[in-house]
Amino acid sequence: MGRAEERRARQRGGGGHRAAPRRRSPGGAAGATGPGKPAKGRIRRLFTWKKILGTFLGLCLLCIGSFIVLYLVVDVPEGNAAAKRQSNIYKYSDGTILARRGTVNREIVDLSKVPRKVQLTFVAAENKSFYKDVGVDFRGTARGLINTLSGKGKQGGSTITQQYVKNYYLNQDQTVTRKLKELVISLKVDRQKSKDDILAGYINTSYYGRNAYGIQAAAQAYYRIDAQKLSVQQGAYLAALLQAPSQYDWAVASETSRKLVKNRWNYVLDNMVEEGWLSKAKRDGMTFPVPEAPKGAPGLDGQKGYLVDLANQQLEQQLMDRDGLTQSQAENAVMDQGWTITLNIDRKKQAALEKAVKSQLTDKLDPKKRKVDGNVQAGAVSVDPKTGHIVALYGGVDYYKHYFSNATRRDYQPASTFKPLILAAALEDDAKTQNGTAITANTKYDGTSRRPVVDHGTKVGFAPPNEDEQNYGPITVQKAMNQSVNSVFAQMGMDVGMDNVMSTAKKLGMDTKGMQAVPAQTLGSMGASPLEMAGIYATFDNHGAKVTPSIIKSAEAKSRTVEMSNPIGGQVISRTAADTVTSVLTGVVDDGTARDSVARNPLRNGQQVAGKTGTSDENRSAWFTGYTPDLVTSVGLFGEDKKTKNHVSLKGATGLPLPGLRVNGGGYPAKIWATYTFGVTDKAKFDLNATEGAAVEPTDTPTWSSSPTETPSQSPTSEPPSPSDTPTQSPTQTPTTQPPTQTPTTRPPTTTPPATPTGDITDNPLNPADQQ
Repeated sequence: MGRAEERRARQRGGGGHRAAPRRRSPGGAAGATGPGKPAKGRIRRLFTWKKILGTFLGLCLLCIGSFIVLYLVVDVPEGNAAAKRQSNIYKYSDGTILARRGTVNREIVDLSKVPRKVQLTFVAAENKSFYKDVGVDFRGTARGLINTLSGKGKQGGSTITQQYVKNYYLNQDQTVTRKLKELVISLKVDRQKSKDDILAGYINTSYYGRNAYGIQAAAQAYYRIDAQKLSVQQGAYLAALLQAPSQYDWAVASETSRKLVKNRWNYVLDNMVEEGWLSKAKRDGMTFPVPEAPKGAPGLDGQKGYLVDLANQQLEQQLMDRDGLTQSQAENAVMDQGWTITLNIDRKKQAALEKAVKSQLTDKLDPKKRKVDGNVQAGAVSVDPKTGHIVALYGGVDYYKHYFSNATRRDYQPASTFKPLILAAALEDDAKTQNGTAITANTKYDGTSRRPVVDHGTKVGFAPPNEDEQNYGPITVQKAMNQSVNSVFAQMGMDVGMDNVMSTAKKLGMDTKGMQAVPAQTLGSMGASPLEMAGIYATFDNHGAKVTPSIIKSAEAKSRTVEMSNPIGGQVISRTAADTVTSVLTGVVDDGTARDSVARNPLRNGQQVAGKTGTSDENRSAWFTGYTPDLVTSVGLFGEDKKTKNHVSLKGATGLPLPGLRVNGGGYPAKIWATYTFGVTDKAKFDLNATEGAAVEPTDTPTWSSSPTETPSQSPTSEPPSPSDTPTQSPTQTPTTQPPTQTPTTRPPTTTPPATPTGDITDNPLNPADQQ
């Protein structure tokens, strides 16, 4: 018997040595050493360090191989940036042509015609390693590819060579394919061309704003000189411009943008010192070279240029938001790229707005007779509150005569047109006065001029005067809005909390970046544009749903269509709060500062109107922003010195008679508004979800709060106010005109308000006085 047979026999008979039984884990298979051990074993066998390293090396080889193939396949294309440029066509909302813009303003200059140190300003601004690199920033390009793949937006860093390739050989699209082509072509161009050739190509193909392509056109557009005469300071400004050409154009830049471009100008010169291209002594002696005033591009006379510029800006912003382009890339992607842009501008409304400004203002100006008349600038924006469409816009007397659009400028105070935002914040937050009374249209405040604003009994150092130092005594919020009583809204802002006020302003559409939440802001002492104010009031008119005015109906280029953002957004304040503000603002028109110009306009024909006047400190701006159920329009007048462009007073413009001489919001702005609006709107009524305010409660029977609501710096009055709310103190001067016996409004005025004041504001450096 063999050994194997003998062993089997022993096992069958139970004798001899027996093998130890295999241990089984509970529920596990035979041979397992514990729960989950087989799975771990398989993972370990699958992901060994050798396999991981091999996979990584394989991927690296694959990428290298793919790049080699790409390098061999992709050739440097024929470049002709100028030839690729095509006219943009701009149309009215009905499809008729508004303007064509596409004559490329470019003159190629040899690099030898550009001073060497001016050449170096561009290297210092964009790519200090330009003369040492291989034409590509691999780290920045990789970052850009990752951002593009992940949808995060803006690309990584680019060398001058890469930017030149985009300008001259490719386009501004943010796709992986385009970025890979840019990488390969940049490497090849760097090998095929000298650094001087690349730099010359870059500065000759870049867009500098003001319709200027290339350094020669830019030198002429900004400094009226040839490129060969540029100073280092001027060259540094042009180099700084390339980051955001339109935003950094000194003539139209906001205060923030001016700071940014100055910072970048300093950055360029400091880099030159760091690289040894400029001595520190010369650098320290350099001052910022303010550019010359711009000239409008051909074919954009009248209002066309203002409309085209805003359309370009909004399309550029959409490309930045959607595709992650930088400001410079977006401008290059829009300017002269064959776009067909249809605007929301209604031809009839546009013509009516221009006619209204002419008949109510510009026909009355005579700069030869009165110097101040040459300083009057007007701007207006008209918006459909249901769609958010900008249907008409007035940017100035003529794009060629005044390049800076008055419709979009933000450098003047909106003054008392800000007061409704304070009321909106109070209503939205269910705010109370500091003695615990809810703030409503019927809440009473102390309307004494220069009454100190208090915070729970402590004066905060702000005591604004009312117009003409008028004292109103106890006065309701409704009447305070009608007469634009500064002392009331200054205290209300403190009661609501200025942080809450500014937060509400931001929700409604005001750009509050950099603004301080201080009581002085209750007078509208910040900067704002007619476009901005039209959007805010359109949100009120749209029952609290956000309106962001849009001028673009559609934008197409070749086979590409850009979908614009919806101008109508979500609810930013409650419908009740928005509608209550509207209700209160009807009182400004029927019983307040806009009554003479708006309520009594013979074209009104019973149309319901809400609005607010505003006149800033020292009479430098005057506003009327108002609305009907279907149209919102903001009109602003601005005092701008014709030569220096400084802010100046409008006092005496059009030959206004003594004793006032003042241009106020209830005057020309309201007249322009009424002439335009009543000529293009139909009779309609507000659909308001409100239980207070002039539109729902007659102002001759106010419902006074049962608890004392005077501000806490004084004891509540022991005597109830009279129903007519007659001021407890006499005005400081007698009204110059008698109130009319009747008005054309649908309901009679409740009381006889003071006549439009004619005295000027008393200057107070600490408390700039807002007027109507």
